[in-house]
Amino acid sequence: MKDEHVDKNLVTQLDSAFIRKDPYGVVLIIAPWNYPIHLFLVPLIGAIAAGNCVVVKPSEIAKNTERLVAEVLTCYLDSDCFAVVTAGVQETTRLLENKFDYIFFTGSPSVGRIVMTAAAKHLTPVTLELGGKNPCYVSDTCDVQNVARRVAWGRFFNAGQTCIAPDYILCSVEMQDKLMPALREAITEYFGPNPQESPDFARIVGDKQFRRVRALLCSGRVAIGGQTDEKERYIAPTVLADVQPSDPAMQEEIFGPILPIVVVADMDEAIDFINARPRPLAVYAFSCDSKVVNQVLERTSSGSFCGNDTLMQVTLTSLPFGGIGNSGLGKYHGKFTFDTFSQHRGCLHRNMGLEAINSLRYPPYNQQKLGLMTATFEIKRRGMCTLL
Repeated sequence: MKDEHVDKNLVTQLDSAFIRKDPYGVVLIIAPWNYPIHLFLVPLIGAIAAGNCVVVKPSEIAKNTERLVAEVLTCYLDSDCFAVVTAGVQETTRLLENKFDYIFFTGSPSVGRIVMTAAAKHLTPVTLELGGKNPCYVSDTCDVQNVARRVAWGRFFNAGQTCIAPDYILCSVEMQDKLMPALREAITEYFGPNPQESPDFARIVGDKQFRRVRALLCSGRVAIGGQTDEKERYIAPTVLADVQPSDPAMQEEIFGPILPIVVVADMDEAIDFINARPRPLAVYAFSCDSKVVNQVLERTSSGSFCGNDTLMQVTLTSLPFGGIGNSGLGKYHGKFTFDTFSQHRGCLHRNMGLEAINSLRYPPYNQQKLGLMTATFEIKRRGMCTLL
């Protein structure tokens, strides 16, 4: 939180120039249901560190967590500065009618648009942590077993209810054939012969979400898994082969334990496929050839990127986390969270005397004054360019 002192030009050498990190004021944090503790605590910690008061709105879909947050948070934080609002869609809509100084929302792009529209009425700045269909390109030159293990882990962790999970695989038909037995082996290793009995495999959060995800199973052909149990809200770890771009599973973010494979001819076609769609929260690329990984990185755009693994980029608090375009706006994690909830205020505290130094900027003007003013207002750096 210390003032950050900055470079000065010749005119301001005797003055103090710094960036002051001010709190925004009252912040609204709207948390999702898929990681209902983590995804409200991380922004909350940053908002507190930056000096803000906070209203927290946990997801009503994760009812037990919502109740826990409402009961426990007030035991540890000053109720004059921090409040929890438990509400459904109608109450949240009314909550958004109030003027907040900052809004931090995690959820779907459709609801993100509603939040941003409400914020715009008060010119309130926002961070939108949304989602999207995160592509995973697998080249023909890779370690198939390692790819299968890392992709299966990233896709089926929390039953696929992770915003940065690989949403679909792009690969050649030959690689699809190689991946199938390797994916089956990885799923069995992680969850046993019957994943429904595994203590490590999660369930879909609610009945509505279960029915939505189950309806996507009609895409392509079920190569692995496909079993469901509505009573338990269980959908088996599933791999869909020969999926077409027009299939239902490719029309929306899956957010469940289903992994479609879309066949492409080569890397160029995969990149074209990715760039023809809204920019995702993450792009993944697997190849033993680092040039292939770098090509996918350089020729695509996304909130984050990970080569030869999945999800692991978010374990580094030294990296910003956030989306771009349809997948979000703004960033957080680590110090980036503090910066998100801080107004970076440019400050200059000048000396009251030494008025002769200021005479160059006062009229009447001439060419000599312009030349001297340009020189004295420069901040000297190697290879610099001055824009007037």
